[in-house]
Amino acid sequence: EKMTAAGEKLNRYGFRVARTANKVEIKKAVEEMYNVQVVDVNTLIVAPKLKQRYTKSGLIRGAQQAYKKAIVTLKEGETCILSCASEGDLRIPAPVFEALETGDTVLIDDGRIECVCESKNESAVTVRVIRGGTVSERKSIKVTGKDIHGPVLTEDDLKNLREAEKYGVTAVMQPFVTKGKQLKEVRDVLHAYGLDDIRIFAKIESREGISLLDEIIPEADMIVIARGDLGNDMPLWELPKAQKCIEDRCIAAGKPFLVVTQMLASMTDSPVPTRAEVSDIFRAVYEGASAVMVTNETAVGKYPAEVIRYLKNTADSALEYIENR
Repeated sequence: EKMTAAGEKLNRYGFRVARTANKVEIKKAVEEMYNVQVVDVNTLIVAPKLKQRYTKSGLIRGAQQAYKKAIVTLKEGETCILSCASEGDLRIPAPVFEALETGDTVLIDDGRIECVCESKNESAVTVRVIRGGTVSERKSIKVTGKDIHGPVLTEDDLKNLREAEKYGVTAVMQPFVTKGKQLKEVRDVLHAYGLDDIRIFAKIESREGISLLDEIIPEADMIVIARGDLGNDMPLWELPKAQKCIEDRCIAAGKPFLVVTQMLASMTDSPVPTRAEVSDIFRAVYEGASAVMVTNETAVGKYPAEVIRYLKNTADSALEYIENR
């Protein structure tokens, strides 16, 4: 409620959260709140992200019943066991395990943690931690230099999409889009379910996606510049150039775009952002972004309402500058 009052206009929920929290009740509550408390807000966009589990870390050893609270600490110089079975310190998706080879670099949680694969057997991989930290379930995993593909839609995705209208969904985010035909497949499923009004947000998260942007843009309703995994696919100093490239191509095609990842990362633990973060938000809007989005800052952060206040006020400042220049 505080985040919406502060200016939030888009919510991204997982479909699991939708079922747990009863999205119908959430949607009703927000609509009622708009009428009595929220001023100058248009439409709440409920936009779950489809799964593609092959790019996320899995359950931590001993944490199957309480994965949200469990973490594993990976210390620099130590070894860690990754497995797609029940053994090991951290479970990884089978396609990631199959792709791993000795010598590969593994980036976890948007590159915050870096490991190198030292050995592999039929069921587990031993990696040495180069850059350590703590990690929990459902954090991103990237094997440097390898594009790992899975099905466009999982069985769970198909099941969830059948219930999308019931839970007030108005858009879906398709992760790791690299081809226009992937979005066509999602669009065909939505059409078959009578959900033609649901928009598709295409997440660009790799150099491959950038290279085929011309065929992706016509099939998407909005392009998402997902800087987390995109930054895992290139040296970080190349990321601003990649972002600008996507922005320019979207503007040339008249396609709206959204910028996300670490826009207010410091506010996960701090009530005040850095100067660089507000400059990042301002610049994204100035360059033409139709939306800016935060993730961990509100999902697990200590100051979610303040995050939205800074996000909205900085975006408004950029719009005011554009109007008056």
